[in-house]
This record gives sequence, C-alpha cells and structure tokens, in this order.
Amino acid sequence: MNPEWSAAWQALIHHPLFGVGITLGVYQLAISAYERTRWVFLQPVLVSMALVIAILLLCGLTYDEYRGSTFLLSVLLGPATVALAVPLYLNLRRIRQLFWPVLITLGVGGVVATALGVACAWAFGADRVMLMTIAPKSVTSPIAMLVAEQLGGIAALAAVFVLITGVLGAMIGPELLRRIGVHHPAAQGLALGMTAHAIGTSRALQESEESGAFAALAMSLMGMATAVLLPLAVALVA
Repeated sequence: MNPEWSAAWQALIHHPLFGVGITLGVYQLAISAYERTRWVFLQPVLVSMALVIAILLLCGLTYDEYRGSTFLLSVLLGPATVALAVPLYLNLRRIRQLFWPVLITLGVGGVVATALGVACAWAFGADRVMLMTIAPKSVTSPIAMLVAEQLGGIAALAAVFVLITGVLGAMIGPELLRRIGVHHPAAQGLALGMTAHAIGTSRALQESEESGAFAALAMSLMGMATAVLLPLAVALVA
C-alpha cells in the first residue's frame, strides 16, 4: 500500500471518533435491513454486534481502543435510559388503570423467569457459581453484574447471559407472544421488558408507544426487585 494511503488509513481508524462512527453507521444499516425484511435473525443489536466485531478484526483494533473511542456513547447511555420516562409519563393514566394487574404480572413473571433459568441450568448440571451467575440474567447488565458478584457468581459472564437473553427475547419474543394470543400492547410490553430488559424495551418501542411504556416500567421494577429480593431469597434458601 502507498505510504501516504497507509498513513491516512491509520489516522482514520485511530481517530477518537472512529468507534462512534462505525457503531452508529452499522446500527443504522442494521435497522434499515430489519425494517425492509422483518427477518427475525436480522435483529439490529445482533447484526450490529457481529458487524462491529468484524470491522474491529479487519482493522486490527483492540477492544480497549474501541471502548475508548466510544466513550461519548457510554456517557449518553445514562440520559438515554432516563429518557424512557417520557413514554411512561405519556401513558401514566393507562398504567394507573392497570396498576394491580401490572404488580401481579411482575411478581409472578419475575419469579418464574428467574426460577426457570436457574432450574434449566441446574438440570444440565451447572455448579453453584454458574447458577448464581445465571440467576440475574433478565435485568440490565450493571444490576446483573453487581447481583451476580454479590451472590458469588461471575460478573463478566453474567453480562454475557444478559446480552444473550436480551437478544433472544427481542428476536423471538414479539412473534411468540402473538402466536400464543397475547396481542394487548401492555401485556406485550410487560413481557418484553421483564424478560429481555433494555433490548426488549427497545423492541417494544418499535411495536407501539404504549408497549414501550409498559416495557420500560417492567424493566425498571424487575431490576429493582432483583437487586433487593434475589440476594435475600438466596440467603434464605442457603
């Protein structure tokens, strides 16, 4: 390669905003591909993740370099999460009307989602460390990592299980709910937010504003309940 071209290429891939550019560009392409085809395997988060990994490998960039160049996106993650309060506020009257059904659904569904994950892992012979790592799989990564570490699990592996749960939930969740006869936007949102956390909430917002509002509510309450009640439940069982 021409030395000048090589120098320009190196300057480009090592630019502080290179990571932001490829992340936003790839995600936009993934969304466009999904909206055009509606193929379940073209779920934007999954496709974006695969493409970003491929680009980093082709460019010879390390994860640390990519993480440093996407610091701006990490900073904006907090405000983006807080912005989920907007659909909640717009649907506040609807949430009040369904207050008790929401609480019952979250109570029963949260216990079932957590217990089923642990039970499946136990059935396949997982040890206690792995069980405690899988237990908080249905909440956002920061909470899941802290809870898993508190329970004696592996925080980094907990984040992986959270990602897998969210992507699978967003991929098959909406269609599965429709096939079993769940068409109410609130019910769909609660199911996606409770089991697939932030990724599921993002998918619910694509369905409707009401579905996204209930998904955000379910994600928030599920995260708080898991952080407080799961360690207590494990301590009582142990």
